[in-house]
Parts: sequence; C-alpha cells; structure tokens
Amino acid sequence: MGYKGVLGDYYCMAAKRSGLPCPDYERMHQGFKVAYKEMDTLYPCFGKLHNISNQEWWRTCVRKAFCEAGYDYTDKEFDAVFKRIYGIFGSAAPYEVFEDAKPFLRWVRAQGIVVGVLSNASYRYRDDILPQLGLRQGEEWDFGVFSGIEGVEKPNPEIFKIALSRAGDNILPEQALHIGDSLRKDFVPAAALGMHALLLNRFDSKEARAAKENGVLVVTDLHQCQDYITRLQEEAKTSVLL
Repeated sequence: MGYKGVLGDYYCMAAKRSGLPCPDYERMHQGFKVAYKEMDTLYPCFGKLHNISNQEWWRTCVRKAFCEAGYDYTDKEFDAVFKRIYGIFGSAAPYEVFEDAKPFLRWVRAQGIVVGVLSNASYRYRDDILPQLGLRQGEEWDFGVFSGIEGVEKPNPEIFKIALSRAGDNILPEQALHIGDSLRKDFVPAAALGMHALLLNRFDSKEARAAKENGVLVVTDLHQCQDYITRLQEEAKTSVLL
C-alpha cells in the first residue's frame, strides 16, 4: 500500500477546509519530514516507550510540521486542522492498495504459508486502516507486528524476532522470507538475522539499483516475489527427493 498523491497535500487541504491559510505544498511536505524525524528520534514507536498516546504523539508532530513550514496557528485553529488530519489518516482515504497485493497475499496463504505484516506503524494500521482497505486478518494476513504496539521498530532485529515467534513454534530465520522496500530497515536486518530477504523496488530508486549491483536480491513487484517463492518450493521438493 502507499499514499495517494503527496502527504503534504492532505495537510494543506485540512488547513484550507478549516478556513486557514496554508504554506506551499512542498514546504509542508519538507516540514513534515523534519518534524517526523525529530519525533521519531525523541519518542520512537509513536510514543510507546514514553507513555505518550498515539494521538498526542501525532498532534505534536503535526504542529511541528506546520511550524517548520512557516505557520504557527493558535491552539483553537490548530485543533480544527488536526482533527481533520487525524481523522483522514485513520481512514482508507489517503491510501491505495497496489493491484498485485491482495492476489499475492491470498496466493501465499493458499500455499499454506503463514503471512505476517511487519511495519513501523501504529495500532491504527491493524485496527482501522488495513481492514478498511480490504486487507483483513485471517483473509490476507495471519498476524501483525506493529512498532507502535510492540515498542520496538525496524531495523532493530528484535522486531524481526517477534515476527518469527508469532509465525509459529520454533520457526527458524532460514524458514522465513521478508519482503520490504527499505534497504536499511528491511533487507539488511532480515538478511543479517538469516532470513530470506527481497528488496521491493516499485519506484526505481537509485538506492535499490545500486544495491542490486552489489548483489542484493531486488524485485519490482509482487509477481516476482511469487516467482521467488515458487523457486524456493521447487528447491525444497528437490532436496526431499534427493
């Protein structure tokens, strides 16, 4: 899944619909990046480790984002803007499910493979966003590991170990495949732990192209992931026959 459009657009629209001026979309987008990085550094896992509620964490982050972009609203003004932003990002509205996602997840589960969602995200992904997008536990995925719930986030190897423990009894790293779109947060820690790992490069990033030249297994869509799993299955059958 991914965002529809640019994240900063939603912040600007929320301000406008509240009858307030909004900075340039690009300034808003860059302001958010600065604010999010600061909040994630000071209060990781959406405040879980500091007993900060998810809503309060985002309230502080969003306010910082507007300030970074050059706008510091009054408390009353900001409350109106934040209410809109927090509401929309707890819904399916700003997201889209890539067309290969649901067929792939259902195919994997049909193979008898346990599917987990491992994400640096809050509880709202599990409880609200994924179900509203039609990605339901028990249909497209079996278990979830979310940083805002667990109190640990990628690339920390501990969150991958939690995922292995949720996948079943005595599941070894070499029995698992991790697919992610970040070299640093997904591929490197999963591979270091001994898991099979694929770097998903949907948008032709320079980082992924360079990684591929250095031997990283890179795929451009989930159809290629399916092909990879099929090859692993065939190799396993051959090993048994031998």
